[in-house]
Amino acid sequence: MAKQKSVYSCTECGGQALKWQGQCPHCQAWNTLIETIADKIVSRFSPVSAIDRVQNLSEVEAGETPRFSSGVVELDRVLGGGLVKGGVILLGGDPGIGKSTLLLQALAYISTSHNVLYVSGEESAQQVALRAQRLALDVKTVNLLAEIQLEKIQAILGEHKPDVAVIDSIQTIYSDALQSAPGSVAQVRECAAQLTRLAKASGTCIILVGHVTKEGALAGPRVLEHMVDTVLYFEGDTHSSFRLIRAFKNRFGAVNELGVFAMTEKGLREVSNPSALFLSHHGGQVPGSCVMVTQEGSRPLLVEIQALVDEARAPNPRRLSVGLEQNRLAMLLAVLHRHAGIPCFDQDVFVNAVGGVKITEPGADLAVLLAIVSSLKNKPLPEKMVVIGEIGLAGEVRPVQRGQERLKEAAKLGFNQAIIPKANQPKKPISGMDIMAVERVEEAVATLY
Repeated sequence: MAKQKSVYSCTECGGQALKWQGQCPHCQAWNTLIETIADKIVSRFSPVSAIDRVQNLSEVEAGETPRFSSGVVELDRVLGGGLVKGGVILLGGDPGIGKSTLLLQALAYISTSHNVLYVSGEESAQQVALRAQRLALDVKTVNLLAEIQLEKIQAILGEHKPDVAVIDSIQTIYSDALQSAPGSVAQVRECAAQLTRLAKASGTCIILVGHVTKEGALAGPRVLEHMVDTVLYFEGDTHSSFRLIRAFKNRFGAVNELGVFAMTEKGLREVSNPSALFLSHHGGQVPGSCVMVTQEGSRPLLVEIQALVDEARAPNPRRLSVGLEQNRLAMLLAVLHRHAGIPCFDQDVFVNAVGGVKITEPGADLAVLLAIVSSLKNKPLPEKMVVIGEIGLAGEVRPVQRGQERLKEAAKLGFNQAIIPKANQPKKPISGMDIMAVERVEEAVATLY
């Protein structure tokens, strides 16, 4: 019997080397090469002449992609309007965050009008049934398959031809064509590629559940995110009942959309007014608190920014931010000193975005500065005031995107004052909103104090 040839595969990028090395020659990662059995290359494609495949782009009919609802409004929002036939969705999140619960709730609704299949590779059929019973879901029309072998799953999908199929999870699926263990880079890449090809050929919408690493990134090769059409991340704090779902890639809609859920005894419940989650409820006006309006995709959200400025007891004052970029905080303090004449070099500065939300856009700059000034002077801002604006190094207040929508959202929630950049000043007054437009940082500080 001929000896099987072995190769060394990288667990990070999937690259292969003929001999072991301390560093992967492809992605330069250290100590990631592991020995695996070399797989025989079998061609899966029949020869087709190039002329049969080439067509003129102007002759291709480009129509609107038909969608159907998942039954979960927040999930439809993140997906760009609903599920697409032949689309492949990758949903990642921490263990126990609610991925399986969300998909089981969606399948229970979809099964009333479409053929669905839930493939469970991590739980037995009894465990899935117990979850459905605990959530009080009507799953009479939901088909279930407890299987982890790819070839058997493909045969069942070809036989039943479901409109929507959930694979929970992609890391548990393995193919007999490969010798490596389930969850390895080669297995995840090959199984995802085969399921993606099947979805495109049959029109089945396939939802893949993915594990995440301790850093929060999707486990497996990076090519996994490139194969699929949509990448969703399910986020949330284990100490909080609220869950956020974000789209980081979407070939059928906009990215950076945000869906908000609350975990209850009966499963995930949609939150219709997420701005209420990120606003603290104080008994009265408190110094160091400023409300801003951030834009998450097409949805404006009101978030409270809190700042605490205290006299430093150490030679090096502390600069700490939660939910905001720490390097940007240091830059804003330098701008505040240089252009507004307010020094903080002998003060500890702590900044927090309420509710555990992460703000990545620069539109929170002015709100952070005014919260810091409010805490430093121990004077609260007006109770029903919102602040938006980006700060430049020259001290100018730069405009933000979709300023009108942000102001309308604030007015809807009862806010009657706003400090905004001059360039975002609306042409028509907003009912019930007193707007103060500023061009520079010192002008914004002088407006308040």
